[in-house]
Amino acid sequence: MSTAQQHILVVDDEESICQLLEIMLSEEGYWVQTAQSYKEAMRHLELEPYDVIIADIMMPETDGLALLRDVKKFDPDIPVILITAYASLSSAVEALRQGAFDYITKPFQLDNIKFTVKRALETTALRRENRILRRSIKSRTGLEKFIGNSPEARKVKELVRRIAPTDSIVLLTGESGTGKELLARAIHELSDRSDGPFVTINCAALPETLLESELFGYVKGAFTGANKNKDGLLKVSSGGTFFLDEVGEMSIAIQAKLLRVIETNEITPLGATKSEKVDVRLIAATNRDLKKMVDEQKFRQDLFYRLNVLNIHIPPLRERRDDILPIANSILNNIAARGKTEAKKLSSEAAELLLNARWEGNVRELENVLERAVLLCDKDTIEPKHLPSYIREQKEKSAEISEPEEKGKILPKILPISEIEKAYIFWTLTQTGFNKSETARLLGIDLSTLYRKIEKYGLKKYIP
Repeated sequence: MSTAQQHILVVDDEESICQLLEIMLSEEGYWVQTAQSYKEAMRHLELEPYDVIIADIMMPETDGLALLRDVKKFDPDIPVILITAYASLSSAVEALRQGAFDYITKPFQLDNIKFTVKRALETTALRRENRILRRSIKSRTGLEKFIGNSPEARKVKELVRRIAPTDSIVLLTGESGTGKELLARAIHELSDRSDGPFVTINCAALPETLLESELFGYVKGAFTGANKNKDGLLKVSSGGTFFLDEVGEMSIAIQAKLLRVIETNEITPLGATKSEKVDVRLIAATNRDLKKMVDEQKFRQDLFYRLNVLNIHIPPLRERRDDILPIANSILNNIAARGKTEAKKLSSEAAELLLNARWEGNVRELENVLERAVLLCDKDTIEPKHLPSYIREQKEKSAEISEPEEKGKILPKILPISEIEKAYIFWTLTQTGFNKSETARLLGIDLSTLYRKIEKYGLKKYIP
């Protein structure tokens, strides 16, 4: 194993010990930095990555066990080797219990130090390889559950891969059923917090008082029925990721408390007088237009800007029709796997119906439709008759609208659908007096989708 790039930090209040270890380890090919106090050691850690730390357990200001604890908070994967002249079984056990890699007593043999350092570096390398392997596996099993190869789906996946390794807050937006929780889990699995918990709560599913206690916890006696302390979900998710679904349904009062958590990394349980530190990455999701809610004073502006650090918008299924059949086939395979049977196939007619449906409920609606079709289909191929009547009727209505007045007459000019959409959007804008919210409502699309289409079609310059 090459040691040219491996960095070691030696921490000992005795300068002679620092010099001895620096000379000896440098001769082995390591890059060695020394520190003679806790504060100096922590400064070095902030400036330089280290592969191994060797520290004296007995130092005047702060002992090696305190340094060990703080190093583990800084980077839990750095192996720490503790050295002491006061050998005892109890201190050795305590050091190992708190995460020390090994424990060596003075006077020590140089060969013993060399061997221990080598083992520590090998362990670090294995941990890093395992982390990379786990991340690779999770990227295949997590993000690949978001099916689709359309430009829109590829863009979403690329954004997830880019932001997952960071610790920044993420806001997922999109209609119900588009897969926001699935992407939140993928972000967690691809992050450095993947070994920590992934905790989720739906703000729309709980009344305000219950939501507050679930988020922040409470102490005994905080209210009637609070017979014991209870940790809130923000504390439970410490070290991992907290997914706050339907954040737009949160009351203004709870929004203020959430803002404080984001700004201070602290929570105060109901009835408590002291706050507690939490270490959590927040991912929020909503199917509502938070910017509009801010304008209507239904959502705090400062919280909106805190949440909207990294925004991933998930387009509705009707805007990425190339993904409908791949998603449908994946759903059919999953249904078959659960039932341990052969996967059903779609007839060309059924597939065409799925492609032309509006899918206002997005992927969730598609799942329900296919679950029903599988139950009704007693053969290996799903036919139109196995699909709900409203799916079949959508195709018929579409055909009625698009059919020319004179049957068989060829239209003089066929326009690209993008040109038709552009013209229709602009016409609707003029009919509403360029009221974008009303235009989006009439068109049956999200306001954010309307803004993107205005940008896409270069309509900005025509809007007063």
